[in-house]
Amino acid sequence: MFRELISNNTLQDWSYALLAIIGSMLVLHTVRRLLLARLAAITPTTDNGIDDFLVELLSVTRILLGAAIGLYIATRFLTLPEALTTLVNRIFVGLLLLQAGFWANRGFDFWLQRRFSVTTPGDPGARAMTRSLLTFIGRVVLWALVLLLVLDNLGLDVTALIASLGIGGIAVALAVQNILSDLFASLSIAVDQPFVIGDFIIVDDLMGTVEHVGLKTTRVRSLSGEQIIFSNNDLLKSRIRNYKRMQERRIAFPIGVTYGTPADRLEVIPDLIRQAIESQPEVRFDRAHFKGFGASSLDFEAVYIVLSADFNVYMDVQQAINLQLVRAFAEREIQFALPTQTLHVGGRLQVEGSLQAAEPDEGKPEGRRLSPAPEALQSWAKAGT
Repeated sequence: MFRELISNNTLQDWSYALLAIIGSMLVLHTVRRLLLARLAAITPTTDNGIDDFLVELLSVTRILLGAAIGLYIATRFLTLPEALTTLVNRIFVGLLLLQAGFWANRGFDFWLQRRFSVTTPGDPGARAMTRSLLTFIGRVVLWALVLLLVLDNLGLDVTALIASLGIGGIAVALAVQNILSDLFASLSIAVDQPFVIGDFIIVDDLMGTVEHVGLKTTRVRSLSGEQIIFSNNDLLKSRIRNYKRMQERRIAFPIGVTYGTPADRLEVIPDLIRQAIESQPEVRFDRAHFKGFGASSLDFEAVYIVLSADFNVYMDVQQAINLQLVRAFAEREIQFALPTQTLHVGGRLQVEGSLQAAEPDEGKPEGRRLSPAPEALQSWAKAGT
């Protein structure tokens, strides 16, 4: 075949063929550069996306296109055997298919970029996550289709190949079922969006900000700085608390005062709490009540709503409420309760124990306040009986 190719073509034919290949590549490269320069100057002055789309397509126009065109033109100057003509035609079509694949890939990326641009309404994290997953899936489908078309152009039986891949795919799916489960979990995350990039989530006892949602794993940056990696399948099976979507924060906090507080002072405590809460911005008061009798305190409970999801705002509000209550209680001589225990032994000896170390009273050794150990309390109780 090669002897026939050489014998049937003169040196002049080969020269024309070579010039056709080189000239086609040079012309395509020059035209591409001129068009890119012209469009780059026009693009900033227009609002439509056509010129931007043309710039994207020209930027991915490969040398393959020039080689394919040059090869096709070169064959017009040569006398080729039938088998070689068929091979050249298949190479020409294959190169065109590859170039079409590059164009389709860049066009799909351009559409996704416009579809999920910054100006599009919606959560930026959701847009970034959906765009990332759609880009991967689109590229896999596109290049799989291009590969099948190239193989079909080369003369392979694509139908039989697809059938054999379908049978083998079952075995592969069984072998990589964990990976496939994570893949479908990532698609579920993209569609249902229980969280998106930038959300602060808590999973069991782990918490952090979502940085990346991949096909197999989700990466979360914890408060202490390290990166936590979750399997997508395991993540969807867990209970996820998404604090980014919190609109309001309900706060319930307790206050305890000493048992010796008079009833008239107890009555004013809910009003004091109410005043302290309502004096704060971005807060809605809910309730404040004398809740019950604790082991060492008279317990009050207050509930209010912070109208912001920011944790720092909540802490600033709680700090201001606490300081205002300390001042208000001090003015009315209301004491906050400390954990204490009182032990009565046989009605004759009273020993008051505190969780804090107690000092003996000056000049009154018999009225000394003790902090006895549990073993000593048990022995004194037995002695009193």
